Amino acid sequence: MDVTPRYLGAGSFLGRRDPRVLLLVPVLYLAAVARVDDLRVMLGCGLVALIYYRAAALPWRQVRANWAFVLAFTTIAVTVNSVFTGAMTVAATGEPLFTVPLTGTVVTTATLSYSATLLVRFITIAMVGFPVAFCIAPTDLGVAFARLGLSQRLAYAVELTFRFVPSVVASMRETIDAQRVRGYDHPRTRNPVRRLIALKPVVIPLTVNTLLDAEDTANAMDLRGFGAKRRTWLRELSFGRTDYLVLALFAALAVGMNAAKFAGWTATVWVP
Repeated sequence: MDVTPRYLGAGSFLGRRDPRVLLLVPVLYLAAVARVDDLRVMLGCGLVALIYYRAAALPWRQVRANWAFVLAFTTIAVTVNSVFTGAMTVAATGEPLFTVPLTGTVVTTATLSYSATLLVRFITIAMVGFPVAFCIAPTDLGVAFARLGLSQRLAYAVELTFRFVPSVVASMRETIDAQRVRGYDHPRTRNPVRRLIALKPVVIPLTVNTLLDAEDTANAMDLRGFGAKRRTWLRELSFGRTDYLVLALFAALAVGMNAAKFAGWTATVWVP
């Protein structure tokens, strides 16, 4: 596998941090916002996530396609989860605005507030998750997971999986180019459904190439005696003062938000 994931955050504030920080921060942030139903509090947490995301200094042109997918997916998920299924739990409060034609669900101001809270939550979780994909050097993933207590087999499996996805994408592009050279022209369209249908001639050669690459990697690791003894890592990791400070801030956020939840301050949907 000669293709590595995109490392876009090199030199940024988060790119200089210990990779374990970037892995732990999303966990702490998720623990903080998991049960926040007040939109005002969620927007405050979103500001923290935005500052953290800006510290990654990710170029917009390189990640706009990823954000387009995230925004489309979260919008659909929020619409289904809040308007069609979860709205009944909050529809009793707030002023009725309109009724969904097919389902008959009554949409109130509380429903819209609940939907906005979910949307902000999902988007901000993506914000703190993006640096994991783009600000950790590909060679640091395995050692980072190993230093967090995972077994060497599992840690290295995670690193290989992270490398495997862009390798499959590169193999797909090579297959499409090879088919075009032989006279097969893939239809060019922006319709996502038609694009998926157009990939049918690529499925079999891509699957075969992927299995062959996976087998070659497994054989190469067996020949080098991987797993026979405990693995040592060339990369040494150590937390710095800034790393501890970032983790302490997000840990304080998680503790504070959970304390507010148990006190009943953030568990109620805010109705403007």
